[in-house]
Amino acid sequence: MVDREKVLEIIEGYRGQDGILIQLLLDLQAEFNWIPREAISIVSEQLRVPKSQIYRIASFYKAMSLCPVGRHSIQVCMGTACQVRGAQKVLDLTGSRLMIKPGETTHDMSFSLRRVNCLGCCAMGPVIVVDKDYHGNVTAEGVDRIIERYD
Repeated sequence: MVDREKVLEIIEGYRGQDGILIQLLLDLQAEFNWIPREAISIVSEQLRVPKSQIYRIASFYKAMSLCPVGRHSIQVCMGTACQVRGAQKVLDLTGSRLMIKPGETTHDMSFSLRRVNCLGCCAMGPVIVVDKDYHGNVTAEGVDRIIERYD
């Protein structure tokens, strides 16, 4: 169940402004760690925007999720520079350690794992980003240390 008052508070911060839907959805994502269906209904009702438009935006942007995600987001860069330096092994080890596949979330909702294209840190590859923390030159041994920091 979503906190209706919190959703209304976020909407109120944008009242009377144009072109705010993307930022409002990002704020909902930040607040709830995903965008709940109930929040979309409230936004639709309050802003008189069709739900289909909200879903279209929320499903387009990678920064938004329509499904519950873990407290910590782990992204493994699969860009070319990271690939040639062992990114696939890092991704496989991370998934094995967490017992999930890319695109999944651990049962305890602690971690979500994603494979992403280039993160722009080619000289540091392979790269893992946990939440907003970048970890470069990741080795097999480094995977466990990184996960333990957030566990």
